[in-house]
Amino acid sequence: MVRNSLRFVSWKDYKAVTRDLKAIYQAPTVEAGQQTLEAFAAAWDCRYPQISQNRLSNWTNLATFFAYPADIRKVLYTTNAIESLNNVIRHAIRKCKQFPMDESVKKVAWLAIQAASQKWTMPLRDCRMTMSRFIIEFGDRLDGHF
Repeated sequence: MVRNSLRFVSWKDYKAVTRDLKAIYQAPTVEAGQQTLEAFAAAWDCRYPQISQNRLSNWTNLATFFAYPADIRKVLYTTNAIESLNNVIRHAIRKCKQFPMDESVKKVAWLAIQAASQKWTMPLRDCRMTMSRFIIEFGDRLDGHF
């Protein structure tokens, strides 16, 4: 969500806008997030009005984000791993222009995921705390996966 907004931002303002956008998602409550968004709009609307307009128009969807604890929110708004996996799958499928059967697409995607998982060796920050939080929040859905 943050990275999608930064495509409008010039390089010299990149760090400051990123810092202010992260403050919105790191707010402890919905009300604090809305106040931080309003402060962001006051500071940056003169240069980048489309960022705050996009956030304000989608606030009902973004407000559901605050229903989760901070550990889970961090995983939700930092989607680098998901984007990376999507790119790996897309790249593998583009190499083969045609597939004789639907099953062959599944095989190529599965092989791409296997190759990508072997490359990911860097441990996640606070992984144990985040995983325990996921188990507390979504224990019934995670049975059999750990």
